Parts: sequence; structure tokens; C-alpha cells
Amino acid sequence: MGSTPISQNLKPVSNGFPFTAVVGMEDLQLALILAAVSPAIGGVLIRGEKGTAKSTAVRALTEILPAVDVLEGCRFSCDPTNPDPTCPDGPHPADNSSHPRPARLVELPVGATEDRVLGSLHLERALSEGVTVYEPGLLAAAHRGLLYVDEVNLLHDHLVDVLLDAAAMGRATVERDGVSITHPARFVLVGTMNPEEGELRPQLLDRFGLTVDVVASRDPAVRVEVMRARLTYEADPAAFVTKYAGPQAELSERIVKAQSRLADVILTDAALRQIAEICASFDVDGMRADLVTARTAVAHAAWSGRTVVEVEDVRAAAKLALPHRKRRNPFDAPGLDDEQLEQAIQNSTPPDPDPDDDPDGGPDGGPDNNPDGGPDAGPDDGGPDNGRPDDGDSAGESNADDPTLSPTNADSDKPAENSGSALPGPAPTGQVAASSAPYKARLLTIDSAGPGVAGRRSRALTEVGRVVGDRPRVGRESGRPHLLATIRTAAPHQHARGRTGPGLAVRGSDVRLGVREGREGNLVLFCVDASGSMGTKRRMSEVKTAIVSLLLDAYQRRDKVGLVTFAGAEATVALPPTGSVETAVRRLESLPTGGRTPLAEGLMKASDVLRIAAIRDPRRRPLLVLVTDGRATSGDKAFAKAKQAAGWLAQQGIASVVVDCEPRRGVRLGLSAELAADLGAEYLDLGEVAAGNLVRAVTDRSAA
Repeated sequence: MGSTPISQNLKPVSNGFPFTAVVGMEDLQLALILAAVSPAIGGVLIRGEKGTAKSTAVRALTEILPAVDVLEGCRFSCDPTNPDPTCPDGPHPADNSSHPRPARLVELPVGATEDRVLGSLHLERALSEGVTVYEPGLLAAAHRGLLYVDEVNLLHDHLVDVLLDAAAMGRATVERDGVSITHPARFVLVGTMNPEEGELRPQLLDRFGLTVDVVASRDPAVRVEVMRARLTYEADPAAFVTKYAGPQAELSERIVKAQSRLADVILTDAALRQIAEICASFDVDGMRADLVTARTAVAHAAWSGRTVVEVEDVRAAAKLALPHRKRRNPFDAPGLDDEQLEQAIQNSTPPDPDPDDDPDGGPDGGPDNNPDGGPDAGPDDGGPDNGRPDDGDSAGESNADDPTLSPTNADSDKPAENSGSALPGPAPTGQVAASSAPYKARLLTIDSAGPGVAGRRSRALTEVGRVVGDRPRVGRESGRPHLLATIRTAAPHQHARGRTGPGLAVRGSDVRLGVREGREGNLVLFCVDASGSMGTKRRMSEVKTAIVSLLLDAYQRRDKVGLVTFAGAEATVALPPTGSVETAVRRLESLPTGGRTPLAEGLMKASDVLRIAAIRDPRRRPLLVLVTDGRATSGDKAFAKAKQAAGWLAQQGIASVVVDCEPRRGVRLGLSAELAADLGAEYLDLGEVAAGNLVRAVTDRSAA
């Protein structure tokens, strides 16, 4: 089925979706085209909300990529003019025939295993025939084409590492039980993601060459255009595709010309210096940003028909290569300040000498008083002070007066102003305190190695890690075989199977898979007391800082998180379980306090959330973190009901931690400690959340 992406001066429609309906789509199309012109750029990451044609744009790219010539019978799509000497299907004879095939789009599902991605060795034939038979994976299929990963932020980190390593090196290597195989794997890697479902770790984010953010238009007229075009396409797809066949062919031809021109583009020393100064001005880490920006600028010049890199090529490259590399905090959203970029370009561009000017500068023999242009140039016209606070800006001064942002003013107990709430449902009235800078939090783990999802928190039986045992393979299940266990299983049957020569008579039922113990990611559910007893600005600021610190730890350990709050007469699910720790931080920061303390309702609401989460994601074990001072004040016998609810949670085998927020001065009632005993939970004072010398292990009662 045909589709029509956009280039300059072409109507942006693909499969009935007008790309003008999406803000940032032109940047996305440019990024995809530049990655196709020069795969060495390192791929494209597309971030955007659902329903913004991210997948449509990626699939449309295959329609305009040129066909590739491949050798007959080669499973790795070797180029007949330059076959890979290490190809597992080689060596290829010089007179081997070839044929063209369309550019291939290979989709990698989120649930794929490492063997499915890299390929695997045929264990039965290796043992019985003594030969190494390699079964290619998705990387081999994507060679000289596109590899597309939808929801790449949900892919296991070790698989993302495998993909990015192959994309950077142009090769894939499989090593199993002393056998190593390598093959070419040069492809354009494209990943899409919805930031609401969680961000990629900065280390992985940096490995993508280019990043684009797309957002759906809010203009009703544009949205009408989307519906009209889509309905037209559905009514007659063939006619719709035919309508754009001409422009699409022109676009494909332009890509071929850009690819052939790429090697002739000159990247001058001045352009290199400009790229280095721009990257330095954005304080990016490492040298990858400089290299990617340089490669992208060369590709943009080739795409634009030039043989020398110019300023507009560097500008276009920086807009695509730098936004995701300037994050300084894991909770910072990727982005690039256009004014800062223009200022960096201006500062890095040497002025053109004018032979008619006096060599000493201005007409009076002194320096030119306005080197930037006309008489009105200055801070009000986009200079360095326009809209960006510096050390003396009023924006910075206003923050200095906020006691929640300054450690020296942390003792202030003055109520905060109510800044509203971003939580679902009716917003409770009360004060909103801000958190301070997060700190390294104590590691909380579940103390048993049950089946889990690969992560970095608790011990668990996962797909990666050290081998601790073996198990039978179910059907044609993929996975890493346990070689010794397989031989041990097959050995007693050799005589009955009539073995006479070398090798083993191995059957599929003999294959044993390794059982591995590694680290898992948990579901960390925060159940937070937002009642009036927590309402002094100092105390709630400390509580929020502790929770943000634990959220930062959850982000680094690839956990899912959720947030339940209780205040007034009810408990609220402020954030259902999600991989987006950033969303949890935003919800927490806008959390107001006030009213009574429905502690029992909060615990039961947490129980409901965990019950539903276990149905949706049964392999992800939960860890409940209750943050409260224990002073239940909602209704008769409120604390007794809370203790009953805690006992119910303990019976369900929920691993939990109680963080006591009771003031350290004055009379302490110790109610949170009682709740911890009823929950069978680890008890921490608020001040003990910070990392210490000991690792707190939470007993998993379900293992008892």
C-alpha cells in the first residue's frame, strides 16, 4: 500500500493522514530522510502523544527508499558489489546472481527475546552433527533496511543496548557456549514512544542520533482536514495513492541523489569549529553530540543539493541532534531553546570582513558600536537577555524567597499558598508545599527471588543474569539453552536411539533452558498521607523531598510507580501504575494537604490498585510504601480500622515499608510503628530514607 511523506514543497499526506495536523511533523520527516541518506547518523527517536501518526510516518518511509540489490540465497542481504567476507552464508562466489528487492521494514515487538533479536544457534544440530547452524534474527532481516521499535521505552534495557550497539557498529555478534558468529547489520533504527508511559534512561537516549517531538494540532480546521483526508483514503485507497505517486517518485529520486552526493560534501574546519562551540554552549556530555551533529549537517547539505556544509545545515542538524542530550536531571524533559541555539550560532559564526570598512572599526576610528546589525539591535530584539533569566533576573530572585527551595529556610512552618491540584477528581482544598533537591535514597528490596521482570532492584528469576539452574523447554520456546543439562538429559538415550557415529542423538525434548537469577523491576506504590496533620509547609516539603528521592531511585532501577493519596473523607488514585516516573513527580508536586486522615481508606485503596495491577502484570512484584504519621482521624475507631486494613494487606503477602512522618520534637505517639508491625513492614523514620551504610531488605511474606 502506497504512502506519501513530505519534503519541501510537497503536500504532506500519508495513508490519508495530513501531516500538517501534527506539530513537529516536518522535523520528523526531515529526520527520517536524513537518517535514510546517512545511516551513520544513528537512527531517530520519535516522542509524542498517542494518535500523532508516529507509526504512519515511519512506515511511509519504506515507500520512498530505493530498492536494494541482494545476492541470491543469502539470508543476510549481502550487496553483490561488495559481499561481506564474514557473512555466515559465505563465501559467496564471484558469479553469484543477484536480484533487487524493496527496502524492508522489520518491526521488533516489545516482548521479543534476545535470541529473537540477535538470532540463535541450532543446538540439536550442533550436538548431533557437530556443525554450527545459525538461525538469523531480526537484526539480520533488517540489514540494509529499517528496524522499527514501537514503544521503545517499554523495551528491556539490555535489548535496547543490543540494538544501539548493532546500529553504531554496523554488525551483530552472537556468542553462545564458546561459539561466536558475526554478520553485517546496517540499518536505520527508528523508535517511537509516548513519554506518558515513561522515558528512556539518559544513557540510552543519548545513543539515538536524532530526536523529534510531535504534538497533535488543537486547531479545529486542521483536525477537520485530517478526518476528510482519512475518509477519502478509506473510500478509495488506490486512487488516493495514485494521486501522490508523482511527488513520491520525485522524493525517492531525491534521496538517491543525496546518497550519491554524500561522499562529496565538504565539512570545513570553520563548520567543525562552529559545531563544537554550539555543543559546548549547551553543556552536553561526551563527544557523541558533536559527531552526530557533524554527520547530520553533512547529510542535510547533501539533501539540499550542496557540496559544502553551510550555517543552515548546522542549524538544522543541531535542532535534531541536541534536544535529548541537554538533560541535566532525569526528570527534565528533552527540549531545545531556539533563542539559545540562535545565540550560540551567532556567537560561533565569525563576522564577514568588509573591505570597504575602515580597518580600525567605525567611522570615528573606534570599534563598531553595533556589530550585530541595525540600530535597534539589543536585548529587546532577541539578544541574550530576552526572555531568559540570568543570575540577577527577577525569576531567580522570586525563587530565592521560597523557603521550600532553600535549605537555610527549611524550618519555616508558615502555610503555603494553594496553587491548585493536577490530581484527578475533585481537588482538595489546602496548602501546596514544594520539594527540595532530591538526595540518594536508601535501597528498598523484596527479600526473595521469585519470578520477576528484568530491572535493577530486587533479586529475581529473570531472562538475564547468572545461571542458577535449568528447566525443560516448552514446545518451541526460545531462550538460552543450558548446554551441560541438555547433554546430561540426552546421554542416557543414545543406545536406544541407535547412535553409532560421533555426536549425540539429540531431540527437541532433551533441550534444557537455563534458569537465571538477576535483578527485577518492581511496582512501587506510594500511599501518601495528605491530611491536615501533614500540613505544615516544612514537614510536607520534607515528605515530598523524600518521596521524590525514592522516585528518582525507582527511575534509575526501571520500576513502575503509582500514587495513592488520602485526605478528607476519601482516598484517591492520583496516578495508576505507570512507567512514567516523571508524571508521578509532577502529580506529587501539585499535591495539596488538608482535612482529616482516612488512613484505612488509603490502605484499602492501595490494596485495590495492587490487585488490579497483579492481573495486568502478574510477573511484576509490588512494594507498598506507606508515608504517614499514623494519626487516623476520619470517623469512629479510625485507627482500629486502619490496623485492620493493615492486617488484611499483610495476609495478602504484600511487601511494604512504612515511612514515619511524625514530628521528631515533642510527644511521639508511635502509631506508624504499630502499623508497620500489623503490615509486617520495614519501619523507617523520615530521616532514614536517605542512603546509609545498610541495605534495607523488605521481607516478602508471600515467600513464607
